[in-house]
Amino acid sequence: MPVALYERAAAPPAPIDGLEASAYAIPTEYPESDGTYSWDSVTLVVAEVSAGGRRGLGYTYAEPSLAAFIAAKLGPVVRGRDVMDVPALWRDLHVALRNLGRPGLCSMAISAVDVALWDLKAQLLGVSLAKLLGLARPRVAAYGSGGFTSYPMEKLKEQLAGWASEGFSRVKMKVGRHPEQDQARVEAARDALGADVELFVDANGAYSRKQALQQAAAFARLGVRWLEEPVSSDDLEGLRLLRDRAPAGMEISAGEYGWDAFYFRRMLEAGAVDVLQADATRCGGATGLLHAAALCEAFAIPLSTHAAPALHVPLACALPALRHLEYFHDHVRVERMLFDGVPQPRHGSLAPDLSRAGLGLVFKRADAERLRAR
Repeated sequence: MPVALYERAAAPPAPIDGLEASAYAIPTEYPESDGTYSWDSVTLVVAEVSAGGRRGLGYTYAEPSLAAFIAAKLGPVVRGRDVMDVPALWRDLHVALRNLGRPGLCSMAISAVDVALWDLKAQLLGVSLAKLLGLARPRVAAYGSGGFTSYPMEKLKEQLAGWASEGFSRVKMKVGRHPEQDQARVEAARDALGADVELFVDANGAYSRKQALQQAAAFARLGVRWLEEPVSSDDLEGLRLLRDRAPAGMEISAGEYGWDAFYFRRMLEAGAVDVLQADATRCGGATGLLHAAALCEAFAIPLSTHAAPALHVPLACALPALRHLEYFHDHVRVERMLFDGVPQPRHGSLAPDLSRAGLGLVFKRADAERLRAR
């Protein structure tokens, strides 16, 4: 991946003197569910790395206990190290957790710390993270995402139409919890949006292969052009079947639960998706996302980032293979509550503030304290 190069002699000495982590539980506005899971709160785990009088910010959405895990297991790895050497730190974080298992919470812990390291490095160099990585585009297209299966029909239509009125040309809704109701829900969504807004659907792996084929044909008649995780992302043969047999013009996407480059490579080698998804809060942070993007370029497959829009904006603008990012309802709400500097959508796209160093985000610690998960 193209990365802006800086002379090492110009970089300030930056030994890391601390790593702190904390967790915050934010209730949802309304009970939420998708095709396979239900929830009523979202937990943000924040990692902060300090050096040279600055604090780098990274985060993931995970189990509250991950905060203590990050401080205990990863703090000793980074303290005293030079924050300019992020690739070496990323490697050593993985080595430190080798015997605990790479996927899942370990990868999410590394993701939060890696983003904090990149944020801190950019701050110490006095540049935005987007500029440090090197811009491929000044703005990135986004799609509104929510439309949970727990929503009554009127709330579903209101939310999707609201994004359309704000200038989003693409929106996504959840399907799969009650397959017999999905066609009616998608039809109602299409009526609320009109013909000019692209409608995406996400089954979160809820369908069987034959169910997914049947639903894909019905959704295509309603103008759906994006079918996400129609079957489990672990079923690469099933995804390939859907990709081969889906109606013309319908793209199959998956990958949000990818933990590393090996996962993404297997998915791409299987020809399982038309668009690969990756999430920097899960796949090893900014470093892991760069790896995923490089694979997409090698396989000539576009990339779309999953959730956490404020974190992904500066990263997405540096990725040539990127198509768009997900403007996910829950995370938009959390990020606006707890961070200053969150990018605001304009005509369905977002741009990093290049005048702000690093990610451009400032943690609103006092506001977050009442939500701390103890």
